Amino acid sequence: MSDTRLFRSLRFYNYRVWAIGALISNIGTWMQRVAQDWLVLTVLTAHDASAVGITIALQFGPQLLLLPLTGYAADHFDRRRLILVTQALLGLLALGLGLVTVTGAVTLWQVYAFALGLGCVTAFDAPLRQTFVNDLVGEAYLANAVALNSTSFNAARMIGPAVAGLLIAAVGSGWVFLINAASFAAVLGSLCLLRHDELHSTARPRHHVGGLTEGFRYVWQRPDLKATLLMLFVIGTFGLNFAVYISTMSVRVFHGEAGQYGLLSSCLAVGSVTGALLAAKRERPRTRLLCLSTLGFGVFCGLAALAPNPYVFAVALMLTGLAALTFMTASSALIQLSTEPTMRGRVMALRMAITMGGTPLGAPIVGWLADHAGPRWAMSVGATAGLVAALIGGIMLLRQRRRHWPAYLQTPHGHGDA
Repeated sequence: MSDTRLFRSLRFYNYRVWAIGALISNIGTWMQRVAQDWLVLTVLTAHDASAVGITIALQFGPQLLLLPLTGYAADHFDRRRLILVTQALLGLLALGLGLVTVTGAVTLWQVYAFALGLGCVTAFDAPLRQTFVNDLVGEAYLANAVALNSTSFNAARMIGPAVAGLLIAAVGSGWVFLINAASFAAVLGSLCLLRHDELHSTARPRHHVGGLTEGFRYVWQRPDLKATLLMLFVIGTFGLNFAVYISTMSVRVFHGEAGQYGLLSSCLAVGSVTGALLAAKRERPRTRLLCLSTLGFGVFCGLAALAPNPYVFAVALMLTGLAALTFMTASSALIQLSTEPTMRGRVMALRMAITMGGTPLGAPIVGWLADHAGPRWAMSVGATAGLVAALIGGIMLLRQRRRHWPAYLQTPHGHGDA
């Protein structure tokens, strides 16, 4: 009988320790994201959404540019040791940005430089952490662990922005960056406390010159993976630009301060946490769930774009977060479970690069649109992305079902000439 308990992965000591450290660090990370966007939008520029888009592009662009190296590293090297290095570097970058901000020396180009540095390190860190989950719990609990990871990440997304909004108003963005730097001690400590003999080791592929391109070839031969990654590209490029959407809607449409921005960001996370908890109850996601969740994303994002006040906007954001997280969690688990273990690191790096690497294309576009046509039109781009992704998923689902239809239904046949 299968184990369908919601928190079943927490039975593992290593996963419990990792989850506690990751939650604390993720809260700090979300605090920094809100503080960084607010610093650029209201302190270093005069509500310039394009500058926010450029900052986001610099932070996520390396996901795509460094893809061959990041996927190779996740598959070939000790993940725990590499995560120790990446997390330490992220903490140092947060410390540096905090120091230049609290001393009053920060400039826009410095924020751009730190965003690029964060992007380069995160490009390695993200696929490592995604695949490290399997080392903590093994194949049988992977889908549940991925969903619980998303729950933790989005619980932090719910807490971090709200706390950041209060701290920005009270002491300024610089101290938020410094608090984030301190939060990395939690995840570094959790990595040191793991029991090495309880880690679930996976087979490592042989080192050879062609290894960097194997991930691309593997995906190219898998129509299901290609369709899923195409959906991720559409959503990641034009849909997941909430830093631009929420900040510009809050400042320009609803004329709010930092506190309102933080609370609206947390509302998005409320829906995301709900979606992650629902995902944790599922043993294995289905393709149909990808279609329904992207369709919901498009509809709810469209409702948010039309919201007449911040209260309706907040409710629409919750529903959008629920749909977005359902899709992201289901796609991650589905890709990992259907990929050979020796290829998983490279395929997950490709997934992260497509999801986050598309942001450098989409963020400046929606930022420019928010500046010239208004934030509501910018959010309509996200709504359209959801509908397009749902169409792609619907075509994939139809093709999968056609392969299982009886032969006489798959063969076109007529009634002859009249």
